[in-house]
Amino acid sequence: MKSITVSLDSIEKVKEFVNMINTFDGDFDLVSERYVIDAKSIMGIFSLDISKTLRLDIHDNVPEPEKVAETLSKFKAD
Repeated sequence: MKSITVSLDSIEKVKEFVNMINTFDGDFDLVSERYVIDAKSIMGIFSLDISKTLRLDIHDNVPEPEKVAETLSKFKAD
């Protein structure tokens, strides 16, 4: 599993993130403290505190995890 830290601190970023991640096959989770949600679920993301950074877990069943990380690099937290 590969993990990256992302920032989705606006509604526009969440929409763009969900549209981008849904183009990939496999399982992705967003983690905020003790909460884990499906990263492909816009409603799930809005249930999190998006003012904080989130951890994106890219599971092993994703065919090209490096490509996913590169595509989503604009959301990487500083």
